[in-house]
Amino acid sequence: MTENEINKVYLLFDFIMSKLDLSGIKEALAEELFLSCAQRPVVTRRTRNIIATVKEKIDIQGTSDADDKLRFYVNALYAPSRIAAEAPDFNAYTQKLENSSAKVLKTESESLSRYLNETGLTNPYLALFLRFALKNKDENLIAECMGLSQTGKAQFEVHKDFIFKIIDEIVTPVNHRSVFGLMNTLERGLFERTDLRSAINNLRTARLHPEVEESVLKSYIAEKGEINAKQLLISATLRILGQPLGVGQGNNNTCQSARGISMWSRHEPAKLLNTIITVCTRNNLIMRFENEDLESGKLIKGLINELDYDLDAVSVVLVPHLDKIYNEMMRRASGRGEDPHKWVNPSLYGDRVPAGFASNYNPLINSIQDFKGFLKIFYASFHPDYNDNTELVFPNPLGIYVTSAQAEMIGFHAIALLRTAKLENGEVRAYFLNPNNEGRQDWGQGIKPSVYGNGEYPGESSLPFYQLAARVYAFHYNSLIVLPRVPLVITEELSKIKYMAKNSWGKKYIWNEIQKIW
Repeated sequence: MTENEINKVYLLFDFIMSKLDLSGIKEALAEELFLSCAQRPVVTRRTRNIIATVKEKIDIQGTSDADDKLRFYVNALYAPSRIAAEAPDFNAYTQKLENSSAKVLKTESESLSRYLNETGLTNPYLALFLRFALKNKDENLIAECMGLSQTGKAQFEVHKDFIFKIIDEIVTPVNHRSVFGLMNTLERGLFERTDLRSAINNLRTARLHPEVEESVLKSYIAEKGEINAKQLLISATLRILGQPLGVGQGNNNTCQSARGISMWSRHEPAKLLNTIITVCTRNNLIMRFENEDLESGKLIKGLINELDYDLDAVSVVLVPHLDKIYNEMMRRASGRGEDPHKWVNPSLYGDRVPAGFASNYNPLINSIQDFKGFLKIFYASFHPDYNDNTELVFPNPLGIYVTSAQAEMIGFHAIALLRTAKLENGEVRAYFLNPNNEGRQDWGQGIKPSVYGNGEYPGESSLPFYQLAARVYAFHYNSLIVLPRVPLVITEELSKIKYMAKNSWGKKYIWNEIQKIW
């Protein structure tokens, strides 16, 4: 956010506070910050800007519950411990640490880790404490200030020399956001993988292409202090590895690329690292489509005319290349009488995408075909009552119709189905990655994805299964396993879903009721 934009926000808050009851605003802000943090996004700029505005423009010294909540978020950034709150500057904070007892330092580490783990937000004091602990070779304090679980601590103990190098090279007061990524990468046990450690070492020693270096620095709105592109890139890499469900597309229409980065981080992290290294050193990328190599440097531009840099550094590096390759794949696969994603998704995302493909949209004649047959395959693939309670092993790339709060068609969007589950009340919910930076929307007809309160893991959105089905237009499935189940899908929900579809996005299309042989 630029200085001019920040001033506009402040003016808006001044106006609101002069016209409305402030208590209601505080409650709304507290809820917004809670739900924003619950999603654990990789890029936290928007959340931090809200907290900064609250600190500067709103009196939160009262005793209400909303005041308490807002103070908690302000403290998470500006005063995450007693010593931090009392220190006039960073030098004084470090000096105070040097003169503190072991008991005080333990209390300090516990306070820092509490804010880190409850909000997913980092601060310069956390980085300073980590560097202090590293300088004094206090392994317990390093583990404690990140709030590592037993899994994370075990990983740290085995690979501590490697972790020491990372902290020393990239964790600084300016680059403090790397800490949450480092913590989550440890919790995922990724440092146990030799290939991943080798790839991170290769990234540490890589010489960045000048144009890539310039792009990486554009992704960073500078705070006070200096930072280089390599530090930013490794920091972002750790955050992507640690928070694969926090990947967002920014203000770019590149949901396919963001979805790919997230999927590779979860299931092919070494491949992701090698891709990062290739692009950051050569400013180029090659991917294969139908036995031909597509080289991004030789392709015309993709879907984006100009990249919005409100992204993490990894996305800034990869997305322009992935976008051009995706666009070229779609161009080559178009005109075959079926949705091009049938061929593009397995090539772009990898062999983990099943070969079977269902789409209810016929692009050649702008029609919807065999909608109930399509729904039956969707239910036989993913609904626990009809798929023998089979769990998803890998994310499934879904195409959805995006609709407004009035249920009007807006466009197409790429998400990834992560899992389904039946809750204790009998409701079946679908949990998915939505890479558009915000998992909460109003899609009309009462369809409002939630990010908390319905069993979601951080970064997941969820809907009742039938509601998601009412917006899906394409998915992949294992035809050998799924098709024999299709005749067993008998539920009144199909008619309800069809009604919802025809009275929302379906108004834009011709409906063809002829049964398709899937």
